[in-house]
Amino acid sequence: MTDFGDFKATLQTRRQFLKLSTLFSAAGALPLLQMASAARAAQPDAPLRIGYLPITDATPLLVAHHNGLFEQQGLQVEKPRLFRSWAQIVEAFLAGQVNAVHLLSPMTVWARYGSQSRAKVVAWNHMSGSGLTVQHHIDRVADLGGTTVAIPFWYSLHNIVLQHLLKSQGLEPISDGNPGPTQVKLVVMAPSDMVPALANKQIAGYTVAEPFNANAEVLKVGKILRFTGDVWKDHACCVVLMHEQDLEQRPEWSQKVVNGIVRAQAWIQDNRQETARILSRDNPQKYTPHTYEALANVLEPERMDNAHYEGTGAIVNKDWKEKRIDFQPYPYPSYTEELIRKLKTTLVSGQNAFLQELDPAFVARDLVDDRYVKQAILANGGPAAFGLPDSFSRVETITT
Repeated sequence: MTDFGDFKATLQTRRQFLKLSTLFSAAGALPLLQMASAARAAQPDAPLRIGYLPITDATPLLVAHHNGLFEQQGLQVEKPRLFRSWAQIVEAFLAGQVNAVHLLSPMTVWARYGSQSRAKVVAWNHMSGSGLTVQHHIDRVADLGGTTVAIPFWYSLHNIVLQHLLKSQGLEPISDGNPGPTQVKLVVMAPSDMVPALANKQIAGYTVAEPFNANAEVLKVGKILRFTGDVWKDHACCVVLMHEQDLEQRPEWSQKVVNGIVRAQAWIQDNRQETARILSRDNPQKYTPHTYEALANVLEPERMDNAHYEGTGAIVNKDWKEKRIDFQPYPYPSYTEELIRKLKTTLVSGQNAFLQELDPAFVARDLVDDRYVKQAILANGGPAAFGLPDSFSRVETITT
């Protein structure tokens, strides 16, 4: 039986989802877009205001703030503002309360083309950093037939990769009703609710960003069935979104913001342990509520027990030598193009007709503004410093 606390948490998640859906409808977004335009026009010298969720996807933004990298660029910056849901962070961004956020990469597609909001991706926040966590008795993706699995949002890489895996095993994703033996019901759930829902056996599993997969391991309430970065090699999950008006009217300011993010990613590469300490709840800044142990398990490569995960099947493509989470800022056009192709064939609840009209090559050019990140990379050791090819191009690799 679901207790009252669980019911309230579920109800709150439902309310946030409905609120977010309203925000991204044309009618719901328009008043907020007008508010945002007015707010930015009235504050041409507005300081950097970062919005984030307490997940590892926000790492570069938080490290840049903690290490004073934005101030070193001559920027005024406020303490990053923590939000508890995607609905809250999107609402604050559209209303101009924050001007740089990390957002699930598919959500940026929805924002620009589903709601006509003037926002652009300027960089990646990280690569990989997510997983599919399940109850201990589930050993294969095929075992998920007839169960319910939680996702953080319909427009998420987690949903795309999960459905890719389910379909490879002949399972049909559904959003309503009770799942049959060859179906898997997907439900939207806040990341903070996923671990207790798994522990209470309300769901068979969930797919989400770290450290919520690591939290399930530390608490011994679940295990990682597959790392998403082992399915889509070096995929982005969250990206940095900024207002197009800032990019057009405050180019020097925008360049400094991106410079700080890129410098943070370069620093993180050689300071993984300190990064985990910065993000942990022990830091006086209280960026996140997570333990150092869970964060270190994600961020420190030496803690990655590859032999164990290869044995369980969480890692299949061992020759990829993937880190559990990695950092490089360049938003590859090939990724955006493949993202659009995948979204067209992924079950996405709500208003999604606009997806079928999108041209992948056009979106890669229109949604992403890579001018600033290219310049920042060149100023921080060039592509080689981030393991990137000089051509700023790659071929996407997706397996099952």
